[in-house]
Amino acid sequence: MAERTRIIGIDPGSRSTGYGVIDSDGLRHHYVTSGHISLSGDELPQRLGDIFREISGIIEKWQPQSMGIEQVFVNKNVDSALKLGQARGAAICAGIHTGLEVGEYTPRAIKKAVVGNGSADKQQMQQMMKILLKLDFLPQSDEADGLAIALCHACHMQLKTLGIASRARGGRWR
Repeated sequence: MAERTRIIGIDPGSRSTGYGVIDSDGLRHHYVTSGHISLSGDELPQRLGDIFREISGIIEKWQPQSMGIEQVFVNKNVDSALKLGQARGAAICAGIHTGLEVGEYTPRAIKKAVVGNGSADKQQMQQMMKILLKLDFLPQSDEADGLAIALCHACHMQLKTLGIASRARGGRWR
């Protein structure tokens, strides 16, 4: 991955979806943009449509070549996990619809890749994104997670290029 690649990272959620876009050559990573999509309304199908449209618009505007997204983690609230899975599906469809390869990463793998600790908290993630991407602002939690996912995906792509990435650490959709 010697040439610069633009990567979008998505932190899916049914109420707020974070995103981050970086340019990476595998060793150096540069901030492009980040933010979050606030989803209003009570109807889940409407919010899922909004995720698809908003992510598609961000992809169209910033033209990434690849996408990373956080995998679903199952907690005690099964309903929340199902909604998160549906939000992921809407974001993945936006990426696939525009021809992007999509890599999936567990929250633990993302934290370990960018902080060095798979149990890092939100503040550590925000501070590390500020440091690693030389930001002059502290990104909000959702956008910091989106940036971290993009950075994790960039590192995974570099390892894959070197022939040492494991499919067990990050899946792909194409």
